[in-house]
Amino acid sequence: MKRAEPAPAGAQAAIQWRKVLTLTVSQGLSLTGDYVLLVALGWTAVQLGGAGAITTLMLAGTVPRALTLIFGGALADLLGPRFVLLRTTSARVLLLAGGAVVTLTTGWFWPLVVIAALEGVLLGLASPSSSSLMPRLATGDQLARANSLSAMVTRIAPIVGSPIGAWMIVTGELWHVMAAVSVTCAVSFVGVSVVTRGMTGGTRTPGENLLRRSGDGLRLLRAHGRLRWLFICAFCLDMAFGWPIDVALPLLVDGRGWGVASVAVVVVAFSAGALVAGALGALLAHRIPLAFRLVVTGVGIGVGILLMALMPSVVALATVGAGVGLMAGLNGPAIVTVYQQASPKARIGTAMSMLTLASIGTTPVSIVVFGALSALIGTTATWLVCGFVALAAPVAAVLALRQPVPADESATPDPATSAPPTAAEPPTAAEPPATVVAERPTGAEPAIVVAERPTGVAEPAIGPGAVAGSEPATVALAGRSA
Repeated sequence: MKRAEPAPAGAQAAIQWRKVLTLTVSQGLSLTGDYVLLVALGWTAVQLGGAGAITTLMLAGTVPRALTLIFGGALADLLGPRFVLLRTTSARVLLLAGGAVVTLTTGWFWPLVVIAALEGVLLGLASPSSSSLMPRLATGDQLARANSLSAMVTRIAPIVGSPIGAWMIVTGELWHVMAAVSVTCAVSFVGVSVVTRGMTGGTRTPGENLLRRSGDGLRLLRAHGRLRWLFICAFCLDMAFGWPIDVALPLLVDGRGWGVASVAVVVVAFSAGALVAGALGALLAHRIPLAFRLVVTGVGIGVGILLMALMPSVVALATVGAGVGLMAGLNGPAIVTVYQQASPKARIGTAMSMLTLASIGTTPVSIVVFGALSALIGTTATWLVCGFVALAAPVAAVLALRQPVPADESATPDPATSAPPTAAEPPTAAEPPATVVAERPTGAEPAIVVAERPTGVAEPAIGPGAVAGSEPATVALAGRSA
């Protein structure tokens, strides 16, 4: 009569903690190295050519990455994340090792531009594959925990990497930095190799090619209402964060005579709130209602942005900033989790490339649009406009959760990407199908079934929608998806 007892094994299979931790540590180490390199390259560019040089260098890295993202998503779906990540990561190791040799033998600026551009191409090709790994290692509510853990590491990376980069470039030379970061990439290569062992690519239908599949991202947003509204939700939040954090915060502080140290205080407060939320999510995300993580926190972010423009003191501004960081730390992984679970399994790389592209492309748009608006109505009034833009995000989140669940997300996990049974957990062939899926992600939260920039992001790593594994932002607010 104890035949139904195998359910706990199914619950354990809902998340492969060993692989999740290996992936998180290896990607966190690689991302920390990216921030070390970012600071060192930026400082070197300033020394060689001033503001024009650093602008050229940043554009050389970000534009190619944005352009190759759409192809990176198609490659992830066609060839599989293992194929893409092993080749792009090994190419980065060789590129940075070669860059160390070049910078050792020459002091020219343009080789740095070439290195930054090639880095951008490799990161753009790799990001969708990196973002598609967690759904293969965790399902249902456990995916939210895995993404929260990844987001927390993404936020820690700039805090650790930026000062190390500053110290290395002040006490050493750029080639030292490149050599060290090539080592972190090599360690990441080993971690990715272990995590992706056994993962295969998708299937190619007759007449399909990479160029044709590169347009699948827009077609997915048009065909799937849940993906479309989640994309709009992330876009609104990132749009609302870009200008206030990168431009308006220093202007606001300077205008009120608080001193430059106040900017650092607000950044640290936001970071602390986001880190606490990341740790809380890694432990308890599966117990926190999705509506709270996705909708209520979105409202909190919008209200917090509005209040930050009106705070009369540094202490009050930092306190509200910590609250916004706390809300963002819960909201970002929720968006990524719901987005991942709503994506068709055969197109998850393409789907994640669109979310990452929104994160990367939003900040410059936000700076241009709201910067022009601030010239007309002032800094404080424009900051308030950003708050109202952020309040559109929870509305989009509600509309996303009202969309129907995609049919393929109701099915059992793909056995090709599931962990093989171990000696401690022998397969039970006679077990009824209902027992295998006893840990259904529906439960008390039906919307999680179809469900989240990071940042990492991956993503810039500043705003609430950050995607794990995202490219470092030029201004790191404690590590901003997905």
